[in-house]
Amino acid sequence: MIGKIFKNGILAAAAFAALASTAEAGGYSRGEADTDILFESGDFIFRAGATYVSPRRTFKTTGGTANHDGVYTNDYWIPSVAAKIGISENFACALTYTQPFGADATYGMDVRRAQFYGAGKAPYGDKNFVTNEYGATCDVKFDVGPGKLHVLGGVFLQDFSYTAVNEGDTVPGYVGVAPLPYGTLRLKDDSAFGYRIGAAYEITEYALRVSLLYRSQVKHKTNEGSYDVEDLGAIYLPASGYGTLPQSLKLAAQSGVAPGWLVYGSVKWTDWSVLDSLNYRIGAIPEQKDIYNWKDGWTLQAGVAHVFNEKLTGTVNLTWDSGVSTGADIHGDTVTLGAGILAKVGPGDLRFGGGISRMSSGSQSTSKGATFNATGGGGWAYGVTGSYKISF
Repeated sequence: MIGKIFKNGILAAAAFAALASTAEAGGYSRGEADTDILFESGDFIFRAGATYVSPRRTFKTTGGTANHDGVYTNDYWIPSVAAKIGISENFACALTYTQPFGADATYGMDVRRAQFYGAGKAPYGDKNFVTNEYGATCDVKFDVGPGKLHVLGGVFLQDFSYTAVNEGDTVPGYVGVAPLPYGTLRLKDDSAFGYRIGAAYEITEYALRVSLLYRSQVKHKTNEGSYDVEDLGAIYLPASGYGTLPQSLKLAAQSGVAPGWLVYGSVKWTDWSVLDSLNYRIGAIPEQKDIYNWKDGWTLQAGVAHVFNEKLTGTVNLTWDSGVSTGADIHGDTVTLGAGILAKVGPGDLRFGGGISRMSSGSQSTSKGATFNATGGGGWAYGVTGSYKISF
């Protein structure tokens, strides 16, 4: 009985748990592959959607003086596509696409001056990177006791694209002094591979499911980058770079607690300490680094879902994401409140939700690897998400 009542509730919990962790997650985390589609009933299921995030992070001081640049973190989209194919009663596979990691920042004049005058570094005004993940994950089910044991495994291809714009022309005294003329650095790795494995146990009658899913780290390396020397016309210097994006392990659980009510939660560990720096070389200039010196990150979430009727389900959740900074940047902890609905619309299910995050303030210092001394003003992040699912 409870399992039947919770058919929509389970879907809502899975959908909006993902939203809260992407509003503004620790490190450079963004989207998660929609492998939860494997637990949904139906032999052929397709779901597509996107999340829009607007982080509002600022510096309070840079180089010991007040910072007037305003918000430096840019808005971004996280796409998600998943398709489940049921091959037999106890075997199914899912094809997924998302952007698991990324960052996008535009630094104002106060930061650029601090980079050059305070540290003698190239004054980068725009920096961004994005990764795309194309995955295939399969699920084998076994009857165990009153429920089903799921064994999951799969592989994914992940690419990496990084751009940094050296705006030395905007900082007086830079041209002719620093070893690198202003221009644009581009690094790209088209294909690196990883894998995910996991297990889950569910009892449909009680809307009970416990799962553990591991995602491997991915090492990126490219020798095909370039540096566009903008003040010298169409001149490109060769560039190369390398870095590692982290492994993660997520434990999630959900259970019906009363007719029409479901509770859920998760704990996720992300190995951000593996990314101590992004290393790159431009032409014959000695190797340079974007230093992070991060520690491992933890994400904890708890939520509740309620089935209002056969066509409408709602959910609310709270997420705490630990800051990963050890003093090389200003990023601190984040607390997110998320809410959403699942509605039967047309031939499928429409999911829509929103989240608001409070980002704590932090500080960075050159003694801990930062390019310049600074304090952060904290800030807010806002996110909205939507998706639509059709089953065949």
